[in-house]
Amino acid sequence: MGKHMTTAEAEALLAGLSKHIERYAELAIRRGINVQPGQEVVISAPIERADFVRLLVAKAYEAGAVHVTTLWTDDELSRLEYQNVSLSYFEQTPSWKREQLNSLAKAGAAFLFVTGSNPRALDGIDPAKPAMAMRARNEQCRDYRSGLDFGRNAWSIVGAPVEAWATTVFPECPSREALYRLWRAILLVARADGTDPQVEWERHDATFQKNKRILNGYAFDALRYRSSNGTDLKVGLCEGHIWEGGGARTVDGTAFFPNMPTEEVFTSPNRLRTSGVVHAVMPLVHAGRIVRDFWLRFDHGRVVDYGAKEGYDVLKSIVETDERSCFLGECALISKETPIRQTGLLFYNTLYDENASCHLALGTGFPECLEGGVTMSEEELLTHGVNQSHTHVDFMIGSDDLEITGITQSGEEVPVFVDGRWAWHVS
Repeated sequence: MGKHMTTAEAEALLAGLSKHIERYAELAIRRGINVQPGQEVVISAPIERADFVRLLVAKAYEAGAVHVTTLWTDDELSRLEYQNVSLSYFEQTPSWKREQLNSLAKAGAAFLFVTGSNPRALDGIDPAKPAMAMRARNEQCRDYRSGLDFGRNAWSIVGAPVEAWATTVFPECPSREALYRLWRAILLVARADGTDPQVEWERHDATFQKNKRILNGYAFDALRYRSSNGTDLKVGLCEGHIWEGGGARTVDGTAFFPNMPTEEVFTSPNRLRTSGVVHAVMPLVHAGRIVRDFWLRFDHGRVVDYGAKEGYDVLKSIVETDERSCFLGECALISKETPIRQTGLLFYNTLYDENASCHLALGTGFPECLEGGVTMSEEELLTHGVNQSHTHVDFMIGSDDLEITGITQSGEEVPVFVDGRWAWHVS
């Protein structure tokens, strides 16, 4: 990379990003969660990025928010808690936290999640503890969880760098230079490095329409994945499945972007119809731990075997979170030609790495990816094939030579991906 910056040089360049970061904050508020006049807003964010959160809160009030609640996260405090508190404690979400999240969801709040953490924050911590805490929250904060899952609350995930994350992505750089470089990468891939990010996102949203139209037109019965790393997987799709991507809408019609950035077109497969083996092509960062070089074998939808060179215990905790966390809830298609992939960076953060690669997800599926799904109960969704779980964990499988074939109801085979890119975009 050549000569590194001095601290003063890095600070000057960080200051030079201030206008872009302010526009990024406005993008998250106006397009990410699309704050409506008189609406409650909830922002969850790392305390290290209080400067960015202050921008977000100011932009939320400018957009008409009636009140903004801030929920702070901190890697070191989380580590201390998991080190010193027994596993049994995490079986229950504290009543005050249940009341907070459920009441805000019932009040129609929009939820903005700012992701930014040390990918190794919980190295050495029993992965069962954060897995238990997540399961308890998703089980016991029912109004909150169902509000996000069934389109009653707008929500979005955006990124903001903390130094431990930045120096993981740019290990050869001093911390302030790494922070600058990660901020710049985040702004670039979020299309927030120009003068009008909101217009850029309107254009970007339009690009999803062709792929969704083609996929929904075929109404495939299944997809077959193959690549030279050993992936050979058949994923059966639900009858009446819908491919989604780009922007979303709440049940009352409010437009929002669940992920910023986003490059994926996705659906929920039939939870009982996946068979074969799949190999991950990127590390998975989950609950402050890293899983590397892992694979999963499926039979009749269920994970029946798996392995990892690093983080096997974390992978085990994901697969065994609950009785249905061993089934797929999502398959997402993303070309290797996206801006995130083209940066050549490994972000060690699922929001970014999942948008650089085709991916699958263990755990819960999406009601909006089934005709009539948003009005169904969890039991009805299960009956129609859409998995329901207390977790949802994406993992990346999009190798450069990935071939995906769509199989129609009549058995016709249609190329969907060739060498890691959309077949109908290949000249």
